[in-house]
Amino acid sequence: MKKTSLLLFLIISGLTLTQCQTYDRSDFPVEDIQRLTENFNGDVGIFLMDLESGTTFEMNADTLFPTASTVKIPIMIGIFDKIEKGELMYDQMLTYDGEHDDTWGNDLINQLKPDAEVELSKLVHLMMSTSNNTASLWNQYLAGSGTEINSLMDSLGYESTRVNSRTDGRQEDWEAYGWGQTTPRELAQMMGQIYRGEMISQAASEQMYRIMTRNYWDGEALSQIPPYVQVASKNGAVSESKSEVLLVNGRSGDYLFAVMTKNQVDAGYEDDNEGFQLLRDISKIVYHYFEPDDDWSPVL
Repeated sequence: MKKTSLLLFLIISGLTLTQCQTYDRSDFPVEDIQRLTENFNGDVGIFLMDLESGTTFEMNADTLFPTASTVKIPIMIGIFDKIEKGELMYDQMLTYDGEHDDTWGNDLINQLKPDAEVELSKLVHLMMSTSNNTASLWNQYLAGSGTEINSLMDSLGYESTRVNSRTDGRQEDWEAYGWGQTTPRELAQMMGQIYRGEMISQAASEQMYRIMTRNYWDGEALSQIPPYVQVASKNGAVSESKSEVLLVNGRSGDYLFAVMTKNQVDAGYEDDNEGFQLLRDISKIVYHYFEPDDDWSPVL
């Protein structure tokens, strides 16, 4: 039976624990998560919601963090907003000209020959599944640039979520946060709206949710959830920040959580990076809280 004990608004600031409302310490593993975050060499934000009961667990949930590649969620929303308005077509063909290339690394799209054609739908899938940066920058341009995406976010009630890169007037924000910025709460709430069919339209939400269940990058939080459980997710990583948002369609019920870090001392990208390990550890704790009878564990 899924746990539905009251667990509301735990906020941790630095090493200070403030109890805002009653929660059951014997039920939800507060101490386990607190121990992980207190020992972490950097800043951590968490927003978790039990979608069956509506109860939440929060830690620095309204603090700004770099999005890294999770910025691709608002970019995708911007694309589907254009599709809904008839300004773009999901299956329309586009001609590659290299104008939006991300020149760092081999990301497939920037290897296309000039004048090659590619469908918008493939650009969206590559942006969300393999986190292809050239596809993402191209999509950002097609969505009207960061300026229009930010205006859309504001109209949807997301006051903290912003695209900074290649966006007029956001140079200082770009220097502080990189490509984009958001909070754990807003990152999770975007995913929740998509899941409930409330983002842009029911049809747009359903398509976005399908896309987000096909994540190539499955080595962190996603790795701690069995392959027979459907998960919609997006992760992001830059040197001092590692983040992931997941909506888990569990056998005992659905839950949603976002974990974000910044100011990490461990600024590498190896599998054992402290931020990546934190994502795995929290995901494992949360999954087994919601599914205590499932003894599955990763082979590796």
